[in-house]
Amino acid sequence: MFGCLVAGRLVQTDAQQITSDKFVFTLPDYEHVNHVVVFMLGTSPFPAGMGGAVYLCLPDPSAGQVWQLLGFITNEKPSAIFKISGLNAGEGGAHPFGMMEAHQVSSMAQVGVSVESLDLLAQQTPVSKALVSTVDSFTLFTQKMLDSLYNFASSFALTQAQMTPNPSEMYVPASSILKWYENFQRRMVQNPNFWKT
Repeated sequence: MFGCLVAGRLVQTDAQQITSDKFVFTLPDYEHVNHVVVFMLGTSPFPAGMGGAVYLCLPDPSAGQVWQLLGFITNEKPSAIFKISGLNAGEGGAHPFGMMEAHQVSSMAQVGVSVESLDLLAQQTPVSKALVSTVDSFTLFTQKMLDSLYNFASSFALTQAQMTPNPSEMYVPASSILKWYENFQRRMVQNPNFWKT
């Protein structure tokens, strides 16, 4: 029903089902993870009027299991990106997981999905540091593509003193690529669909 992508390197689709409405993923090596993506697999939607609250539990031997609300996913919003770097263990509030019987390994964090009513989800306040990304995948792809182009082109940068004349080669100043990059990013922020016109 759910999947979890850890920092672009590990996709998990085998959540441990704790109860009929609670699912947990483990995050090994969580100290080196900046973002987590939680998504629906598309195999079965949430029941009508329901969604999934997404929680994070960081290991903390002194506080036990403390879960922090990151945000939620629904049939209308089937995926979300959460920033988990900078969140602290032992900070959290009320949550539906309680002290689960599933033992938490001290070096692993956990991401939990709790199926709850949309009315209840709307009343909950996520941890502010989780900063749920509202950037759609196309905008994110475009930003990554711009970064890649600029970094690639910059890797060939030479000063004028380093250049050797080559009449068959055309050179473009790095400043013009940087200016294009900045203009494109500015236009994407103003209107992600500007390129369609």
